[in-house]
Order: sequence, then structure tokens, then C-alpha cells
Amino acid sequence: GCCSLRVEHITLHEQKDGKEYVVVFDFLGKDSIRYYNEVPVEKRVFKNLQLFMENKAPGDDLFDRLNTAIMNKHLNELMEGLTAKVFRTYNASWTLQQQLDELTNPDDSLAEKILSYNRANRAVAILCNHQRSVPKSHEKSMEKLKEKIEQKRENVQDMQRQVKDAQRDAKHGSVKEKVVYDKKKKSLERLKDQLMKLEVQETDRDENKSIALGTSKLNYLDPRISVAWCKKYDIPIEKVYNRTQRDKFRWA
Repeated sequence: GCCSLRVEHITLHEQKDGKEYVVVFDFLGKDSIRYYNEVPVEKRVFKNLQLFMENKAPGDDLFDRLNTAIMNKHLNELMEGLTAKVFRTYNASWTLQQQLDELTNPDDSLAEKILSYNRANRAVAILCNHQRSVPKSHEKSMEKLKEKIEQKRENVQDMQRQVKDAQRDAKHGSVKEKVVYDKKKKSLERLKDQLMKLEVQETDRDENKSIALGTSKLNYLDPRISVAWCKKYDIPIEKVYNRTQRDKFRWA
């Protein structure tokens, strides 16, 4: 981003919303998605940016003496093998690991753990500005999902009544009635589990409607973090990576 940043992409404010030396970034990023960020900086950085903008047109490069070769050469002097891409991957991967550690509860169900994984992935996507416009089909698919959830809730309530009746019959009834009670209890647990999965799916789908999770997962994250997380919490790898992604990351 440093090498493609233009004068028109930033504005400088000595004071903004009670903060000193604020740099406002506003430009179209990856996939023409707007990036907007207000960043307070040190006075020295602020003054340097003012110097870099002097006598330049809006379309001129902000860092006109910098190119990718010069930058990567400098980064390599700091650490062998370090490039802008490695730096970016490190930042994204560190964020994923930190978020997974913070969000994952070992006692959660499989669906809830996958929700935590997607939330960690979303934190990376936001960091990298991997946004997308909300799909046209989103509202319709959410409506259908809500209908499914409502139907499942009714099923749970109906089964709860049946379990209560069966429990009463089994208390002083025959072996057969006790077997019926056990079956009804298992059916109720199964329905509750299905309802929980649908509710998690609704949360997940709504939270990620404007975030492109695939970009960071494929290009910005060290897959070994995801593989290690799956192994640690007994998550089937196919819940995190589809077949094409599993082939790509087989080495991990």
C-alpha cells in the first residue's frame, strides 16, 4: 500500500474530534471497496507527511521516492527473507491466532466453535479491509432461515409437551411406556441441537454478510494455525477448508 498511496488518499488534521495529529485515509482498496480510517500519529510523522505532500498534485505518489524493490530491500536488511508480503501475512496470522485463543471455548459445541473460528477470521478480514457488498440474495436467504428457526422452535415446544406427558405415563406405567419416554427425550435433545445449529448459522451468516472471509483465508493466513486449531479442538478439517483449499494447503 505504501507504494500506491497517493496524495489524494490522505488528509491531515492537527486537531480532530479531540485528538491531535490525525491522518485520515480514504480511498478505494481491494475490489473497489472503500477504505476509511482515522489514525492519530506522532508529531514527527505528521510533519513529515506534510513535507511529502508539498508542491504535489492530488494524483501524485505520496512516497514518490519509494518503490517495492527499495522497500523489500530495506525490510530484508532488518530480517532475512522479510518482504512486504511476509509482513502482511505475519500481521494477519498473528491476529487470527490471538482471536482464536480469545474466542474458542473448549466446552462449546462444534457449531459454536466454527462460529468462533469465523469470527476470528472476520477480525483478520476487517484488518485487511476485505469487505464486499451485501449479496442481493442475503435478505431472502435470511428470511428463509428465520422461518426454519421458527418452525424448529415450534417442534421443540411440541416435543417438550410430549416428553412431559410421556414422563407422567412412565412414572407408574409399563416398561413400554418408559421406553417411549426415553425415545421422546432423545428426540427432544436432537431437536434442541438442530435449533442451536440453525441459530448459530443465522448469527454467522448475518455477521459475515459484508465481509469476504475467503480472501484472507486463502492468501493472508498461515494455514498451519487453522490446522493446529482443528487438531486441538477435534474439529474436522473440512469444516474449515473445502476440498480445493485442502489440496492447496496439504503441506500444512
